Amino acid sequence: MSGVLLWVVSPKENASSPLGLLPRICTPRRSKLCSKLGFSSGVLAYSGAVANPARSSEEKVYEVVLKQAALVREPNTVKKKSLDLDERITEGLNNWDLLNKAYDRCGEVCAEYAKTFYLGTLLMTPERRRAVWAIYVWCRRTDELVDGPNASYITPKALDRWEKRLTDLFEGRPYDMYDAALSDTVAKYPVDIQPFRDMVEGMRLDLRKSRYQNFDELYLYCYYVAGTVGLMSVPVMGISRESKASTESVYNAALALGIANQLTNILRDVGEDARRGRIYLPQDELAQAGLSDDDIFRGKVTDKWQSFMKGQIKRARMFFDEAEKGVSELNSASRWPVWASLLLYRQILDAIEANGYDNFTKRAYVGKAKKLASLPVAYGRAILGPSNLTKQLVPR
Repeated sequence: MSGVLLWVVSPKENASSPLGLLPRICTPRRSKLCSKLGFSSGVLAYSGAVANPARSSEEKVYEVVLKQAALVREPNTVKKKSLDLDERITEGLNNWDLLNKAYDRCGEVCAEYAKTFYLGTLLMTPERRRAVWAIYVWCRRTDELVDGPNASYITPKALDRWEKRLTDLFEGRPYDMYDAALSDTVAKYPVDIQPFRDMVEGMRLDLRKSRYQNFDELYLYCYYVAGTVGLMSVPVMGISRESKASTESVYNAALALGIANQLTNILRDVGEDARRGRIYLPQDELAQAGLSDDDIFRGKVTDKWQSFMKGQIKRARMFFDEAEKGVSELNSASRWPVWASLLLYRQILDAIEANGYDNFTKRAYVGKAKKLASLPVAYGRAILGPSNLTKQLVPR
């Protein structure tokens, strides 16, 4: 299903489930990117079953982007909530010791399931890296609800209870240790609840929807399950004081990286999803390519399939390109883990091509040698300031 990320790292990358993490539940304007992608009015005809047909998904999401950017520009408008810790989660500890333990547990989860990203977070200030860990763990737990070992027992009402629990932790009333870490984080940073709620909405989509009629529908889904995390994490990552980019453009880049990441997950997992009866590829684009659901279920690589996949990969790369413009605008201590994850994840698209576009029976992955080779490249980009990197990436 989803590929939740902190800008790009995916909590689903390791398929095994952290059982101990499973929660108990007893616009405005079109972006330049979409102009480049050449969305036709036909593709943007959005289903009223998911959103108001008068607005495209991009317009709907951009409204959220504007709100998040405003919060970062005016952080003093965010109301801070003091933690109300229940005795059942304090384990006899005072608030300070409890929060330290809670953050340490989040760090352990991040270290186990997102190793490269975790190493990068060690370059951040202690407060920022702990906050990033807390967001990562909440996103992973949310994803596990519909993709974990207990997914078959999850109902819409269970997700309603999870969302109520989210509201409680934003109000300073955490349910457990992991919630306590996130509750403390959102009290310290201008993090808004809307992207978190939208991620839960993405989980609801997975319970009731297994087809997407066009890319506009798929775009909204990708925002819900992955783009949201970019919006969650920008306030924690921080924007460089040297950056001359607008706050909205940095948030747009974070959003683009989430979309790119999720599109990559979808293209990598076509066969795996098909075996579960799910097809996350735009139905209208499949039809235009002369393909159908039956072709995907048969799992044969044909000329039509290869041609179709080339177009899908091109679109994902365009979102990665847009995302790169924003990574360099982040706080210097936050750039390296994001660059490392971006470069590594983007190579999955190369691996799909190397497999002859067979994403039915072959799983595309980046080998250890290529991962190691990418790290110094990521570090080199991270140490350059926004203006210097832009000069290198943009041809004159």
